[in-house]
Amino acid sequence: MPTVPFTMFQKVWDRHVVAKAPEGEELLFVDRSFIIEGNAFLGFDQLRIAGRKVRKPLQNIAITDHYLPTLNRAAGMGGFTNPEIRRVVEMQNENAAEFGLEHIDITDPRQGIAHVIAAELGLTQPGLLITCNDSHTATNGALGALAMPVGASNQLSHVMATQTLWQKRPKVMRITIDGVLPPGTTSKDAILAVIARVGIGGGVGYAIEFAGSTVRAMSMDARLTVCNMSVEAGARIGMITPDDTTYSYMCGRPYAPKGAEWDKAMAFWRSLPTDDGARFDREVHIDVSNLAPVVSWGTNPEDSLPITASVPHPTDYADPEQRRRVERALRYMKLTPGMHLTDITIDRVFIGSCTNGRLEDLRAAANVLKGRRAVVPAMISPGSTAIKQQAEAEGLDRIFIAAGFEWRHSSCSMCNGSNGDVVAPGERSASTTNRNFEGRQGPDAMTHIMSPPMAAAAAVTGKLTDVRTL
Repeated sequence: MPTVPFTMFQKVWDRHVVAKAPEGEELLFVDRSFIIEGNAFLGFDQLRIAGRKVRKPLQNIAITDHYLPTLNRAAGMGGFTNPEIRRVVEMQNENAAEFGLEHIDITDPRQGIAHVIAAELGLTQPGLLITCNDSHTATNGALGALAMPVGASNQLSHVMATQTLWQKRPKVMRITIDGVLPPGTTSKDAILAVIARVGIGGGVGYAIEFAGSTVRAMSMDARLTVCNMSVEAGARIGMITPDDTTYSYMCGRPYAPKGAEWDKAMAFWRSLPTDDGARFDREVHIDVSNLAPVVSWGTNPEDSLPITASVPHPTDYADPEQRRRVERALRYMKLTPGMHLTDITIDRVFIGSCTNGRLEDLRAAANVLKGRRAVVPAMISPGSTAIKQQAEAEGLDRIFIAAGFEWRHSSCSMCNGSNGDVVAPGERSASTTNRNFEGRQGPDAMTHIMSPPMAAAAAVTGKLTDVRTL
């Protein structure tokens, strides 16, 4: 009897369904929950109010990343200059201790951004259902996990108290990316091109599976960048089929299965890829064979164009609402329609974040910076302490410092400025982060998002620059 073909998403989702509600929601078992500090105290407070404990403490891991300082880390908790920021971190310390959770904190040698160290440590594995109170949780889908963000109050407390989560099953979209990325372009350029195509609302209500020859050829670092920005296309879930690249990456990770358990895991992981003939609710195809490096010009990631293009004019958009939005974006970004993107000067550069703070990203930036000098203030915050140490072992830090960059500790840092690392009001930033919303990097800060080599090129020229010319 023929079997019904399933998508990878359906296979993983169905394995985790505990119960179904008449209203259409499904109760899902959560394999691992990562709890970051920003607003996690709301979830812990809900537990206290209800008189509950964390049901499965070993499956809930507290991680401090957003509020950690990137300077003076040797001082530990004494390194904070802002008492309010310090208090947020202290509450995470206290809550993790009270509820008996493993906590990767400021002093832990495994410290790093949650969506970086989860893969780095092997906490993320194919086929797991993972939650975290952060919008970029989909990053973990690069390893074939089903990873989704949760709200910091009711949803997070529900996960901690029951190890389950009520969710409505999304539709499934496959985005097929084909072609060999040209020199000078990266996975960041590919995902920005995808978001420019489908829009910031194109993935709302969908789980995305990224497929195609381009994706299959990507390293794990590159795949993590792609899935990281699923949410910028409106999708809360982004996944990539596990393959030999995944298995090679997983092997030997601290939390990865060992011995006979590895063999069992591999048998399961190999069953996860989408079956031939499986139906998707929407299909999108994009060819990146001729893709130029991509940068954002406006105030959301959809506002992205090849560096060879010019700032658009509101009249380029037929929809009146889009025209009004573009007019506002141009006012905020202080840009003139028709000006070449390469004529936009910048005031500072940031390289890091859960999008582009991995070792491959730092190597790409170093390749551009070697023998050159930044003409604007610039800083690098690696995605984890381990990545920082690896970069130093390779001598990348010496290249960055010689180029005039600040070489700092790991934190979410200038991605959203929770720790005090912000772009000054009225300044324009070239950034490897995931969002260019109004005020994202600080009040009245203007952000252009791009790949690490493009950010490095901007640093040494003082303007948006096609890295291929260097």
